Amino acid sequence: MEEREDLKSILAFLPVVARSWSLFWPSQVVETLKDLARGPQHSGVNSGEVLFAAISDLRRSLSLSSSHPLTPCAADGYALFFDEIMPREESGKWFGEVVPALANLLLRLPSLLQVHYQNADGLINGLNTALRLLDSQQPGLVFLSQELISALLGCSLFCLFPVIDRSAKHLPTINFDHLFDALYDSHNQKQESKIWCIIHYFEKITSRMPTGFVSFERKVLPLEQTPLRISYPKAEFWSNSVIPLCRFEVHRSGLIEDQSSGALEVDFANKYIGGGALHRGCVQWCRYASSFRFSGDYVDERDADSFGRRKTRIIAIDALCSPGMKQYKQELILRETNKAFCGFLHQSKYQEYSRLVRENERLNRDSAMIQSLDYVDDIGIATGNWGCGAFGGDPEVKAIVQWLAASQARRPFISYYTFGMKALENLDRVSRWIQLHQWTVGDLWDLLVDYSLQRLKGETNDGFFTWLLPSLLASDTEMLDLPDD
Repeated sequence: MEEREDLKSILAFLPVVARSWSLFWPSQVVETLKDLARGPQHSGVNSGEVLFAAISDLRRSLSLSSSHPLTPCAADGYALFFDEIMPREESGKWFGEVVPALANLLLRLPSLLQVHYQNADGLINGLNTALRLLDSQQPGLVFLSQELISALLGCSLFCLFPVIDRSAKHLPTINFDHLFDALYDSHNQKQESKIWCIIHYFEKITSRMPTGFVSFERKVLPLEQTPLRISYPKAEFWSNSVIPLCRFEVHRSGLIEDQSSGALEVDFANKYIGGGALHRGCVQWCRYASSFRFSGDYVDERDADSFGRRKTRIIAIDALCSPGMKQYKQELILRETNKAFCGFLHQSKYQEYSRLVRENERLNRDSAMIQSLDYVDDIGIATGNWGCGAFGGDPEVKAIVQWLAASQARRPFISYYTFGMKALENLDRVSRWIQLHQWTVGDLWDLLVDYSLQRLKGETNDGFFTWLLPSLLASDTEMLDLPDD
């Protein structure tokens, strides 16, 4: 087991120990977990204060106390939540049922990991799906059972992950000490609500363990040309594209996750998925961070595939942060377009599509024939104001960038949720006008580049939509007089 390179890449960041082809807990950890599993009458763990003491014992057994200290107010945060905020009746259930069940689950973590690595090469035609660290520019796929995920999150609650060298590998926070520290240090409703969500998750999985899988795919556009993958496109690629723009649907109300079309859902991630959710932030949890609340149980009724994965696909793409006027430079417009393109792309199906395009070009067929080729599949994109808001992106430019990327990736449509942003109140009318004129990706890209250059030179301060329409209508007798939906 310890000879597996994938396991070796991440073993230093897991709380278990590997020896002689097996994974295990140190004996002191086993004894503490067994005590917890027997319930509060045996372990004495019946409050947040005592729970944190048990957590400290586990950490000492893993030699984490001195080398991986927790945040100063973590103990106070655990005591505050479980002893003061949590109602007495719920507290009794938590310490009497949930904590013992979590302890039993953690006792099984080494065996769950061993089964995971033993099966990792046999799930999808020999493809490695094991938990591992990937190098820069390295694509990969990881399949985790929901039971294994539950055990790993239990380790987060008990703060059992080593943290030394995580930043060197660009790994974000994983233990929950920061979460409880922030609750005590600056108590507010959103921080309390985040913890309630997590507590409810543990209550659900310990009463009925889910049996499906969750998969994570790391997608890249290689910087070097390779025969089997689409490489990082240059500006000429976009300018020369004769791909037609896909259908663009604007929704002034509603949420991305409420869409019912089976579209890929865009997560406006920073470079760490979840952002600051395990600290004080929660902008990837809700539209307005300060408004976040725990609203009770949620039952996911979406269908599952043959692996037991819910048919919900989320694309995490990180936008430029606070780019200011630099966002109008062509290299940064290119970066954002390629980032979205990478997220929206289905590499294998796009390769087949590209082969058909090359075949049509070889036969000297015109661009209309190329444009008539089918989409890569019937799955569209559900998105919104990516990289705007706190990240400071231009919402009009970002909407166009995503349209270009989805169209080039041969997605059939974009469902765009504006979240009531005033800057996008004309998005519906503008997008319908553009679609009426049957522009290609190259047409719209060239106009976006022209506009961005003028913004950089100070030749215009108009938004892209205001700049675009007068410049076109001056030479077009057609008025922007489209019926409202």
